[in-house]
Formats: sequence, C-alpha cells, structure tokens
Amino acid sequence: MSSESRPEKPTGRFRRMLDRLSSSQEELHHAELQQDAEATGATPICDCGDRQVVKVAGTLRTVTLRPRAGVPALEAELFDGSAALDVVWLGRRSIAGIEPGRKLIASGRISMSRGRRVLFNPRYELRPLGQE
Repeated sequence: MSSESRPEKPTGRFRRMLDRLSSSQEELHHAELQQDAEATGATPICDCGDRQVVKVAGTLRTVTLRPRAGVPALEAELFDGSAALDVVWLGRRSIAGIEPGRKLIASGRISMSRGRRVLFNPRYELRPLGQE
C-alpha cells in the first residue's frame, strides 16, 4: 500500500467524538480557525502562492510597528489554522481595531519576502467582536 492510497478515516459521529477527545487544545483551536476561515469563503493561507490574488481570514497573533526603508510600517501576523502570513500597512503607525486576537478578513496580492507570505496594504474587514 503506497502512502498516496491511505484508507479514509471513518467520519461517523462516534469517530469525530473520539478524534476531538484525543486531540490537543492547540489542534482543536487550529481546526476551529480553519472552519471560521472556510465559512467566509477565504483561501487557506497554506494554499496561497506567490503573486496570487487572494482573500484570507484568520486571527491576528502579533501586531508590531517596524519601519521599512525609513517609512513607518504596521505589521501583523495573520493565522488561519493552516499557516501564517504577514499583513503590512506601509506608512501607518497604527490602525484602530488592529490588535492581537482580533479576527480579520484581508484581500490582496501575495508576495514572498524572506520565505514568508506577505500582503502589503490589503483591503481588510475587521470581524465583529461578538464573533470572537
């Protein structure tokens, strides 16, 4: 049996309950984030390629002010349960509502910088706080 032809996992209610009980809190959190992102119609970050126009959704893990070439830049790490990407707003020192733990939907063209996915000056939508 090759590694490509693995048997499918049973998907019954009992099997899902056993999977939830045997999963770590971190795995459960990642799965929940992936479901939230999927519900918005977003592309999983792990599937985003260089120069691809995407819509991604996730939770901001970090927000920092880091100048780029002498210009202020607000950088945030967006995580959707599958992977992370950097969201960068050039020329901004702060943006109301952009803070760690906040859920966000962002769209734009992916760039690769030092091996990481980056969205520069994306269109974005903050998710309502009640959905956190």
